[in-house]
Formats: sequence, structure tokens, C-alpha cells
Amino acid sequence: MGRIAAQFYTLRDFTTTAEGFRDALKRCAEIGYAGVQLSAVGCMNGENPEVDAKTAREWLDEFGLICCATHRGLDALQKDLNTEIETHQTLGCDYTAIGGLWDRPNEAASYRRFIQESKPIIDTLKSKKIRFGYHNHSHEWVLDAETGKPCYEIVVEEASSDLMLEVDTYWVSHAGLDPARLLLRCSGRVPVIHLKDMQVDIKGQPIMAPVGEGNLDWPRILTCGDSAGVEWFVVEQDECYRDPFDCLASSRNYLKSLGY
Repeated sequence: MGRIAAQFYTLRDFTTTAEGFRDALKRCAEIGYAGVQLSAVGCMNGENPEVDAKTAREWLDEFGLICCATHRGLDALQKDLNTEIETHQTLGCDYTAIGGLWDRPNEAASYRRFIQESKPIIDTLKSKKIRFGYHNHSHEWVLDAETGKPCYEIVVEEASSDLMLEVDTYWVSHAGLDPARLLLRCSGRVPVIHLKDMQVDIKGQPIMAPVGEGNLDWPRILTCGDSAGVEWFVVEQDECYRDPFDCLASSRNYLKSLGY
């Protein structure tokens, strides 16, 4: 029961203040989450954050939560890696990832450049026992004009196995692939993955849903995740169409019904 975490990007509107952040941690613990991924926590960002890593760790410990992962910007990791390392050590967190390459063209050259730029980051983090990963959306599977294959293939095939793959099950499905098969293919490189379900709206368009309320084959995905070495299954819902805490509770209850 200790491998399910809540991605705080889901709760970003509730974490702009210290009071809201602390309350969100408390409510996630009460729902039954064992961990959290700290991403888009407004009160911890900026030049003069209201909450520092030390205070966040005290609250995590108070509510019995583990910070299993973070999302950090590539620029921050390149410019001030020592500070990022100190922050993660204070949080007790051994994994960070970037949320995608949004400031570059979606083409092979961008991903090859990222692979080269990430090597010194990976090496330095690894020396401190912190892993580094890449979080996908669906645009990585658009066929590249130069290579004729998806850019995600470059990340999988050309990057070192030390570059972890933070597989997002919804976005893999959105791209038309089978997340279970991808997890098995990337076995050993997926310590943290994101779980969100997919429904189809009245217009036939895919929308995000709590885990267990959509169309994805969760027993198979979870089983393949176990086989691939997933350590943390992180529930995330970028857009919620009802109260986000209710969505997180629904996801947690469904996963519990499957023995997770």
C-alpha cells in the first residue's frame, strides 16, 4: 500500500499559499496516499518562496508522506544544480524529471540536443543518488520529418539507460500506443510513472478522468508496471471536471480495490 502517490500538479490551484499547501498534504494523507510528487507548488517557487524545502519536509514527515519525485525545469537544473541537489536531499527525494521540451521545435535535433545537455546533469545527480527522467505527453510520437520516426524513439534508443522515462499512461494512449507494452519495453527505466484515465466526451474527444472511471486497462497496465520495475505509481489529472480532491480520492479507492 506504499507505492501510490499524488502528483501535486493536480492540486496546483490549492498550493499557492503555505496554508493551502499544508492542507493539501494533510488531505492527501487522509485519502490514503503514501507519497506525493511536488510539481507546480506555487508557494515553493519564485525568488522568495513562502515555503522552503526544510519546512516542506517537516510537513511531509508530520503527515507520514514521502516525496517520491519532483518536476523541475531544465534551466534550473543547468544553472544551479547544487541548489537543486540540496533541495532534493532535504526533501528526501531521489528522483526528478522535466515535464517536456516545450521551448524547442518538436523535432529530432531538439531531443538529441537534450540528450547531450542532460548527460552532465545525470552524472552529477547520480553521484548524489538522485535519478533524472523525462516526462512524455503525446506530441513526442509525431513523426519527425528528418528521421521518419517518432522523437520519443530517439529518447528511448539513443539516450543512456541512466535517463529515466516518466511514462504518462494517458498521453501514451492519447498518442495511440499501448502504455502497458511501452512499460515492458522500457523495463528498468521507469521507477516513477503517471496514472490518469481517459474518457470520451459527447463530441467523441478524449478527456482526462480519475483512474478507474475511464477506458484504460488498469489491471494490465499495473501488472506490466510491476514487471517493468515501477516503484511509484503517481496519480495525476491535469484537468479535473469536479473537485480535484474528489478525483484523487476516487483514483485512490479504485487502485486500492485492485490491491495497490
